Amino acid sequence: MAAITLNVEPRGKPIKGLPKECKVSPDASVQEIYSSLATSSGYSVHRLRITKGSDRSLVPNAKGTTVDETGLKDKSIIHVKDLGPQIRWRTVFIIEYLGPLLIPGLFLFPLRPYLYYNFDKPLPEPSDLQLLVCGLLTIHFLKRELETIFIHRFSNATMPARNIVKNSAHYWILAGFNIAYWVFRPDAAAATTKPNMLVRNIGLGLFVFGELANLNTHLVLRDLRKPGTMERGIPSGFGFGLVTCPNYLFEVIAWTGVYLVGGLSWSVLFFIVVGSAQMMSWASKKERRYRKEFGDKYKRKTFVMLPGIY
Repeated sequence: MAAITLNVEPRGKPIKGLPKECKVSPDASVQEIYSSLATSSGYSVHRLRITKGSDRSLVPNAKGTTVDETGLKDKSIIHVKDLGPQIRWRTVFIIEYLGPLLIPGLFLFPLRPYLYYNFDKPLPEPSDLQLLVCGLLTIHFLKRELETIFIHRFSNATMPARNIVKNSAHYWILAGFNIAYWVFRPDAAAATTKPNMLVRNIGLGLFVFGELANLNTHLVLRDLRKPGTMERGIPSGFGFGLVTCPNYLFEVIAWTGVYLVGGLSWSVLFFIVVGSAQMMSWASKKERRYRKEFGDKYKRKTFVMLPGIY
């Protein structure tokens, strides 16, 4: 099939080295356009976004999509935008979870005398309950890190590097500094030497169940996407008959366990509320995407995250 010529125009700030034309075969993968323009500009393919000049629709960087399938013809105009320095999503998640993974142990031990300097000396040793909460937080975020490295597959390879601070703030501040400081205070409810064992054990049970069920959901979701592709299947299995995103449901259950073990600390509750609001938004978007992507093949869910509630 004869090659066609695409007219290339920058969108936004100029891109040094960007050619005015790009020749490609109609039956070639769209990736070839990205690769050609990335080579010419010296940028990563993940830093470029290409849209059609006719309707501003995205030209996906997809190996399984041909140039002809996008509707691009000879002399079609494509706009190329520089998205700025990028960072891999896997790296983003590792950085996000690293803070709340390390902060509890630091607050409970080496930084304890400095954080709670205004309490009477000598400071009491951390209670068994505070040690237990520290262990639960460490287990939770260590699990998150391991899932990021070994389980998760990402539909988008990168994100703008400038967003890393904003993305990390939620976990570093709310799950790290906020929870650790208040739960580990010498006068916190969790500092008691006589905890309510029933509440503690219920909390532990919820945490263990939530973490294991959440892990199972992530394994199911991983197997829906083949490595190196953007194709997805319809999820099914434990929890998926109840809600669209059981991983979020089980996340809330696990954190409810931390809330009970931690002496009903408002700081943990605050993190649960803020996190749940964000996950509800994500779950709603995923339900709409499933309905659009799979049509009648998909069994629509009444509740996207919390059975009987939302």
